[in-house]
Amino acid sequence: MMNFVQAVQILTDAEVEFAIIGGWSAIMHGSAHLTNDLDLCYSRTPSNLRRLALALAPYHPRPANFPPELPFVWDERTLHSGTVFTLDTDLGRIDLLAEVAGLGGWDELKAGCVRLPAFDREVWTLDLPSLIKAKRAAGRPKDLLVLPELESLLDAENDSAPEV
Repeated sequence: MMNFVQAVQILTDAEVEFAIIGGWSAIMHGSAHLTNDLDLCYSRTPSNLRRLALALAPYHPRPANFPPELPFVWDERTLHSGTVFTLDTDLGRIDLLAEVAGLGGWDELKAGCVRLPAFDREVWTLDLPSLIKAKRAAGRPKDLLVLPELESLLDAENDSAPEV
């Protein structure tokens, strides 16, 4: 059972620099599609890797489908050594991406983010144009399937924006 609220709160309270991407970003913008995981893009600065590792450590992160008998060390060195982590945790499945297709790494991605109230916190998430661009660049069937809905949400958002 995924506890999305607790996961986001833990990371936010630990001052981890991250943005919600993927399915939860779509939901935050009004999508009706459901998701079973929490997709995040994160800053790879040494201090952020440390905060991220420490925040998730109590929830026993391990690579998804990794044999339980094999050792796995979760720390900032592990995070530094990779850029994509699909983790099973006590909070549920969390995908950590250092880069997002179509958008780039943390600095580029953050330029296409908005801060929204969600999960009883203020959190960064992709804005709709960036989310659409990332979904299109990923090109997976599940990403392409949600594009028409996201584009209509963007049209509705643009229609309701005040004229300048």
